[in-house]
Amino acid sequence: MSDKVIYFARDLLEQGQDFVIAKVVDTTGSTPRKKGAWLLMEQDGTTAGTVGGGRLEAETEKLCKEAFQTKEKSRVHHFKLNTEERDALDMGCGGDADVHIQYIDASHPEEFVEEFNLETTAYIFGAGHVGLALEPVLRHINFRTVVIDDREEYANEARFPQAFQVKVIPDFKHAFEGLEMDEDSYIIIVTRGHMGDYDVLKDALKRESAYVGMIGSRKKNAMLFDMLRKEGYSEADIERVYAPIGLSIQAETPEEIAVSIAAEVIQVRANHD
Repeated sequence: MSDKVIYFARDLLEQGQDFVIAKVVDTTGSTPRKKGAWLLMEQDGTTAGTVGGGRLEAETEKLCKEAFQTKEKSRVHHFKLNTEERDALDMGCGGDADVHIQYIDASHPEEFVEEFNLETTAYIFGAGHVGLALEPVLRHINFRTVVIDDREEYANEARFPQAFQVKVIPDFKHAFEGLEMDEDSYIIIVTRGHMGDYDVLKDALKRESAYVGMIGSRKKNAMLFDMLRKEGYSEADIERVYAPIGLSIQAETPEEIAVSIAAEVIQVRANHD
């Protein structure tokens, strides 16, 4: 779910206003948006987010308005986007999309809140130049961001005002204290030095996650991997690490590196889903 939809939903719940959520829960073939796309509608028809535009969006908005009348809690609607079929939407995509329409009663938001709490989290270890450039990019592609560093002058809410959490640690040997990882966690290692990266990496490989990426040159990473082998880590452990981090786009500046990392995690997330 995008930041815009999250903040929209939070505000409505705090105000005690009901709303309707539409979510793409499955797709086959070519579709304008993939699984996980959201649209939120409030009672006056105002919307945030999108399930893909065109006829699919128009029909989804129509169903959202109907949900306000029926107050039906949950229903999945199947849309055919193949123009060759008689009952399909005229979109020319050629695929199918299942859209879940859910009416959210502000006085009983439990189901929505539970799903919101399962949002994919990106843990950014390192609040320097790359971390600063990367955090907003990841937020805008629907990651909940947690920034961790051992320097309070870097890891603070003034630098990362919209991050879900900013955490100052004593050192990177204690990087994971108080953090809970799962198969939807994305671990991004961009500390200011080799040993900081290594300390985070050692602990990262002991935890379940969807992604572990580490910044650095091939030579530096090879050195750290040799250190891991000497400590008993397996080749399977080492093969989990995306290093050098990011897709190869000849990135040089922190902003370019952030784009390359974001592109890689989008790719991993799509395959993971």
